[in-house]
Amino acid sequence: MHLQEQVYSILLVSSAESFSHSLLELLPEGRYEPVHTAASVSSAKQKVLERAYDFIIINTPLPDDAGLHFAIDICASGNAVALLFVRNEIYEEAHSRLVQHGVFTLSKPTSRSTITTALKWMESARERLRRFEKKTLSIEEKMEEIRLINRAKWLLIEKENMTEPEAHRYIEKQAMDHCVSRKTIAQQLIETYQNRTK
Repeated sequence: MHLQEQVYSILLVSSAESFSHSLLELLPEGRYEPVHTAASVSSAKQKVLERAYDFIIINTPLPDDAGLHFAIDICASGNAVALLFVRNEIYEEAHSRLVQHGVFTLSKPTSRSTITTALKWMESARERLRRFEKKTLSIEEKMEEIRLINRAKWLLIEKENMTEPEAHRYIEKQAMDHCVSRKTIAQQLIETYQNRTK
């Protein structure tokens, strides 16, 4: 999928309706959807529990929390990208505190072009996270395959008195002869021996 076709979901956390309205006007339809809103950190936390978002945009201050810890938690616990809007007088302090956690920070008031640019940065960050997700998934899949094959080998060693190299060769040959993966053969062997013990 080309990046231009990618759609990003957003949770906008702001107690100021004027800010929310202005930001929503900057989001092109079809590019950012769904866009959900929350007026406090506690309601935002509830929404994050209900579904995953690509972007969390936080306009501080909020009635129940400053929002800094929420932004840090978002970046630490998931694959969402967080952007925090803070008053100009606390921008430097907030930025220096949040940058190490991967939270984007903008001072307000700000311009429409700066917000548009920030959204592009967030897209870049989200795509980078997406690549890491795929790599992590493929590593987990590979580890699962290795576990299954090892389990099948130990069953062959135990039940058929094969040596470890013999069991390994047997699984590889079966996979080649049947034009399937070693994982498929391992699963079949495990099921066969499980059925025999029932």
